[in-house]
Amino acid sequence: MTKEQKSQFTLRITEANSTELVVILYDMALIYLEEGLQAESEEELSGAIRRTRGCINELLSSLHVEYEVAQQMQKLYLFCIRRLATAARKKDKAPLKEVQHILQQLRDAYAEIASQNTSEPVMKNTQTVYTGLTYGKTASLQDSLTDGESGRGMFV
Repeated sequence: MTKEQKSQFTLRITEANSTELVVILYDMALIYLEEGLQAESEEELSGAIRRTRGCINELLSSLHVEYEVAQQMQKLYLFCIRRLATAARKKDKAPLKEVQHILQQLRDAYAEIASQNTSEPVMKNTQTVYTGLTYGKTASLQDSLTDGESGRGMFV
């Protein structure tokens, strides 16, 4: 994952509600899977698999297993983890394609749900980010962080 992607994910996480956080985890897992598919060494492949598994483990731990649909999702996540283990053991990228296909479909479904969820962001008291064009020579796109409150932080 590039530095720019990490920065974008950080911003998305600070502004996300609970459903959007799930979509973000899927997006991260899909990026890691793509890195695994593009890996040129065993080390790159195993790192991508490890990071993907971390995302899936987080999705797995966030399930409310008292609901039947969550139990079905749990089985699907465990299947994905087993396929990732197979890919790591055999140094084979084919199982990554299977996991990518499953996670892409789940991501699309959660994105649809997230578009209907109007709840507040999970994180409170985060910095507000304003993006706009600068008036410098290049007129490049710049991000500006402001806290929106004068009472934030420590006073000495």
